[in-house]
Amino acid sequence: MQTAAAIADVFRGERARVLATTIRVCNGDFELAEEAVQEAFAAALARWPVEGTPDEPRAWLVSVARFKAIDEIRRRVKLREIVAAEEPEPTSEAPMIGVTDDRLRLIFTCCHPALAPEAQIALTLRTLGGLTTEEIARAFLTSPVTMAQRLVRAKTKIRDAKIPYEVPEASELAERTTAVMTVVYLIFNEGYAATSGDEWIRRDLCREAIRLGRLLVELIDAPEVKGLLALMLLHDARREARTNDHGDVVLLEEQDRSKWDHAQIAEALALVPIALGGGGPYPVEAAIAALHSSAARAADTDWPQIAMLFDELYRRKPTSVVALNRAVAVAMARGPAAGLPLVDELACDLADYHLWHAARADLLRRQGKYPEAAAAYREALARVGSGPERRFLDRRLSEVTS
Repeated sequence: MQTAAAIADVFRGERARVLATTIRVCNGDFELAEEAVQEAFAAALARWPVEGTPDEPRAWLVSVARFKAIDEIRRRVKLREIVAAEEPEPTSEAPMIGVTDDRLRLIFTCCHPALAPEAQIALTLRTLGGLTTEEIARAFLTSPVTMAQRLVRAKTKIRDAKIPYEVPEASELAERTTAVMTVVYLIFNEGYAATSGDEWIRRDLCREAIRLGRLLVELIDAPEVKGLLALMLLHDARREARTNDHGDVVLLEEQDRSKWDHAQIAEALALVPIALGGGGPYPVEAAIAALHSSAARAADTDWPQIAMLFDELYRRKPTSVVALNRAVAVAMARGPAAGLPLVDELACDLADYHLWHAARADLLRRQGKYPEAAAAYREALARVGSGPERRFLDRRLSEVTS
């Protein structure tokens, strides 16, 4: 018998696939598809505890969502043609042809150049990543109301402009590849270090982003795409060592490296030299992650080389966050006194970013400037959204105030 908690686990694991397929059935009508998927999971909550779990839960959910969508389409006379084209024969399982590719179709639809870049990213995070409107608004430093309006406009434009639900032809791939890689990496980042909630690592999002990365490598033979995949594989390979048994954060320098997935690291390291032949930021970020992953001990990390790679990364991607990471690398290579002025230079740009305050606090702590470090940790705590990160910062604050 399936419990509500177990059904919720199925929802988290299968939502993106079921939604992507249902959006195709609905000819790109996001709102209709989302309603149908919600109704399918509501039906599962009502029926599975009584009837038992189907042998193929995803197929069952896809089938129910399709029928729910078709029922609604029937009520919308203007969409009769879609009903005729898409209505399946009654069956307990939905045809699974194309399901694997539906998520890739969905991400290219969300990243259509007719949509504004911010709308592309937000819509993909909502549909494929399953992030709430509030979580996406936090990532964009805007209000949930503004983000909700932006998402509605994007979905409406896709429907009204009849943007095709497909992977574009080879001639059109280039103009969308950068946006697609960006949203795949943002999905991975939300899984790698969740911005809110009690779980710091969302393995479902990491797995989905890596799966999409592998599909992109098959579709697009470009060094930058291989760099993105290598980067995600290297970061994800450390997942088992990044938290302790209580779900608390374990810093890279304190991790048990025997827990790293060394087979996955080897797969990624083989991609890095190929990736470095291309442009963009991901190959350089992958090279930085490769240096971390290749060090047998934290003390063996080649920080001078990492600092040099951050110089190149900043040249390719001149953002304040990259500059902050470069400052930390300089501090590790030359000492905290060398890195702190570089961190302080970013005060105007990153004053509302909790990791800027956390990095500054750590460099002050390493110099023994405990009152100043405590003040910086308090600033970081005032802005952090993740439970595990909050507990880590609380521990650090206790250390410098005791």
